[in-house]
Amino acid sequence: MSTKKTTKTTAKTAATKTTAATTPPAKSAAKKTAPPAKKTAAPAKKAAATKKATAPAKKAAATKKATAAKKAPAAKKATAPAANKAPAAKKPPESHAALVRRARRINRELADVYSYAHPELDFENPFELLVATVLSAQTTDLRVNQTTPRLFAKYPTPEDLAAAVPEEVEELIRPTGFFRAKTKSIMGLAKALRDDFGGEVPGRIDDLVKLPGVGRKTAFVVLGNAFGVPGITVDTHFGRLVRRWKWTEETDPVKVETAVAALFPKSEWTMLSHRVIFHGRRICHSRKPACGACPIAPLCPSYGEGETDPEKAKKLLKYEMGGFPGQRLKPPPDYPGKPAPPLAAG
Repeated sequence: MSTKKTTKTTAKTAATKTTAATTPPAKSAAKKTAPPAKKTAAPAKKAAATKKATAPAKKAAATKKATAAKKAPAAKKATAPAANKAPAAKKPPESHAALVRRARRINRELADVYSYAHPELDFENPFELLVATVLSAQTTDLRVNQTTPRLFAKYPTPEDLAAAVPEEVEELIRPTGFFRAKTKSIMGLAKALRDDFGGEVPGRIDDLVKLPGVGRKTAFVVLGNAFGVPGITVDTHFGRLVRRWKWTEETDPVKVETAVAALFPKSEWTMLSHRVIFHGRRICHSRKPACGACPIAPLCPSYGEGETDPEKAKKLLKYEMGGFPGQRLKPPPDYPGKPAPPLAAG
């Protein structure tokens, strides 16, 4: 009896344990463990999304870094030569002895090119040269040469011009410009020659510069070409060229004269003036020098200021150098160009 009861009790207990293992409490345990699985999945998705979102940014950063790395060596390479390049050596200033040699060589070259250089005013005597030179201010020698034949035909001597009617003289010299002021000057110098010098043009600079309208430039033109007294004529062409050639930096005519005179023997002064002026009028122009046709280009420190192409430069040449008439109606016998036309034909 008791054995049977015990057996029943044991069987019941085993059944109870078995049921407990398979009933709702097991589901409840499963429910309790499930949420952590969902929680784990969510961060995983979030991490994946974050990774996906940051991938382009990382890629862009990597690309930027790579580009910077590529540029850096290039920049370094580009700047390296500049850093290593030695500064250009400064050209030492030209010594006075070197300047003298270069200046005299230029003069010799110009003497070969302009062997026929001469004063470009027509004149028969010192009086005509003096008057013509005064009239040449602010105009061309060509215009003066076209004007003076009628003037000298009517007033051939200082006495004749001194006694002239001013209005008649003004009308004759009108083509030269500033005719009223010039009439006053040439009539004034004619009276001074008549009254103070016996009707003769003096051969001393101190006397010449006392005449109305006569300065050092005019005086040296007359002395050098009518009396054979050496002198340097500093006109606009002469001053411009000697500065281009670095013979001097002076702009005052008297200072230019002094500086250039120190570079040459006195015997060269008059012809040097003619050659430089010839060159300035024909090749080394003020606005557009014909550098490509210049015979002294290798000696010129200002080469390149004008046209350097030889063919284009040839088209810039003037007077006989360009195949055109010269400035004188009556040029010297050795002049290679054509005479200028008279005023009526000009």
